[in-house]
Amino acid sequence: MAKQRSDAAGAALRDGLVIASHGRHCLVETPEGERLICHPRGKKSQAVVGDRVRWQASEDEGTIEQVQQRKNLFYRQDEIRTKSFAANLDQVLILIAAEPEFSETQLARALIAAAAERIAPIIALNKSDVVAPFERAWARLAPYRRMHHGVLPLSLKASPEADRATLMKLLAGRTTLVLGPSGAGKSTLTNLLVPSALASTAEISQALNSGKHTTTSTTWYWVDDARTTALIDSPGFQEFGLQHIEAMQLAHLMTDIAEHATACKFYNCTHLHEPGCGVITQVESPGHPGAISPSRYRIYGELFAELSQSRYK
Repeated sequence: MAKQRSDAAGAALRDGLVIASHGRHCLVETPEGERLICHPRGKKSQAVVGDRVRWQASEDEGTIEQVQQRKNLFYRQDEIRTKSFAANLDQVLILIAAEPEFSETQLARALIAAAAERIAPIIALNKSDVVAPFERAWARLAPYRRMHHGVLPLSLKASPEADRATLMKLLAGRTTLVLGPSGAGKSTLTNLLVPSALASTAEISQALNSGKHTTTSTTWYWVDDARTTALIDSPGFQEFGLQHIEAMQLAHLMTDIAEHATACKFYNCTHLHEPGCGVITQVESPGHPGAISPSRYRIYGELFAELSQSRYK
């Protein structure tokens, strides 16, 4: 009898995709395109946007019984808390702008977090129509172009149709998280690719009873009617903690540093002061050409110190 009840419960489980969340509520989409609110089983919600889940119907809502195994989870972590953006990503599009001036440190942190989860990054620089600031910003991105990161120039307001065509080629058939600071143009990009995004956000807000708060949380949008291309919009951020990364891992997660880290004399080289370091010899300086820009090496040193200290607090 107990086995029959167990089989019945198992048969009642259905597949779903988490497309938004607020507090302990998740909005889950079924394979047929229906959407309903689901609550986690237990005290804490483990499901994030992009998760594939198994859920069980409960009147007009549902209960998440299981989060399926993820291929990755993109998140940031400081000393106080962990903030998960989304799961099961194919790529992350880091959108920055010529104005306001972007933080190279925050860009580097986002790239490191993506590398740690083996998620392909795309860097997009918006506002190419603002000529002088764009030229300065483009020059600052030279080290990233050398690392073969796809650095994409955009002008989302001045040439929306051309940018839409370019972006669709990169995003088609994939699940992409759009990440970046406030003011870079994430909302403009989302509305360009998903004209119904504003209506969808309002609908999700109403469903989750979260009002304006949903606009500051991560949300999944289908770009095409066939539901093969997905865009995940995320809130802007000012800080990007990497407390989940060990200091000695750092070099392997920074492409330009990793390329020369195997040429060091010592296997446990920190690439900061050791003799015979393959990284230090490649740092560019006046009169000494090198493959590693001074700004990238400075960021590496600052992050190494930060992550080393956090282990002993």
